[in-house]
Amino acid sequence: MSSSKPTKSTKKTQDSAITSADLQREEERDVEVKWEDQNRINQFSKLSTRMDRLEDEYKAQKTEKEYLDDLAMEIELLDEDEPVPYKIGDAFVMLTLEAAQERVEKDKAAIDAQVEGLDSQISQVSSEMEELKKMLYAKFGQAINLEKN
Repeated sequence: MSSSKPTKSTKKTQDSAITSADLQREEERDVEVKWEDQNRINQFSKLSTRMDRLEDEYKAQKTEKEYLDDLAMEIELLDEDEPVPYKIGDAFVMLTLEAAQERVEKDKAAIDAQVEGLDSQISQVSSEMEELKKMLYAKFGQAINLEKN
């Protein structure tokens, strides 16, 4: 005749497992958020928002660079005697082939400089975020989530 009641040793093991998990959750809830910690959390949030904006701008500049590379290839195929419509702002201006090629090269150089600047800003913001993550995870552990979903 076997009984379905747990033995004392099994019940004691289950109780201690539940208790240690409960204690861990309780400790995570009991971590006091000081003013400095809240400032670090706020700073991390601002940096995260800035990182998103920088990454969007980086992608847009890379796309623009690809468009200019394609345009440079197309301009090379044009006849030298025909004027080339070139967009400046919201208007198209008729330029000579040589002037259009110079303009494309100038625009590509400007975008390269912007991309390089964005790249350095992204790595700076990323390193600041990593430092804040280390500090915040060291203090709060699993009680805080700093990862993007």
